Amino acid sequence: MKTASRSIPTVQLVLCALFAVLTAVCAQVNIVTPISLVPVSLSLLPVLLCGGLLEVRYALLSMGCYLLMGLIGLPVFSGFSGGAARLFGVTGGYIVGYLPCVLCIGLVVRRWGRGPAVLCAAMAAGVLSCYALGTVWFMALQHVPLMAALGSCVLPFLPFDAVKIALAAFLTRRLEAPLQRFIR
Repeated sequence: MKTASRSIPTVQLVLCALFAVLTAVCAQVNIVTPISLVPVSLSLLPVLLCGGLLEVRYALLSMGCYLLMGLIGLPVFSGFSGGAARLFGVTGGYIVGYLPCVLCIGLVVRRWGRGPAVLCAAMAAGVLSCYALGTVWFMALQHVPLMAALGSCVLPFLPFDAVKIALAAFLTRRLEAPLQRFIR
């Protein structure tokens, strides 16, 4: 009896690698602001695009590869850092939060399509899931209350992440059709 094997198409693997590398590159683009001690990174932008453009399983694979690259010590996290200490450190929950972020976006998009309002809502929900995991992680490791964690790790980033959501939703709509020609 012959069993059917499911293989990942080459184009999907290339896109997974592309988004993992794009996330690593954008993580190095940091904006220092007077609002927060933590610089604003562009790494969330390709995460949002990945969730909006790829199927859920491929988006998860892409972000899993990004996390694995950092875990083994490649300098893919912000500030050209990597390693288990950084991934499992106080802000590591926000990096691990990329997995539920793309999952959330992918599930919403699969159910309700890629209209502008749906994309923005899906990406906002994805960012919220990333914030939730990262904030709980930060609170557990730093032993700080919720409001202190939100004040230092979430609130200063909301305006920047709103811009990233709007830009990612716009780019997802613009890139969807050209990308579909390569996937099919």
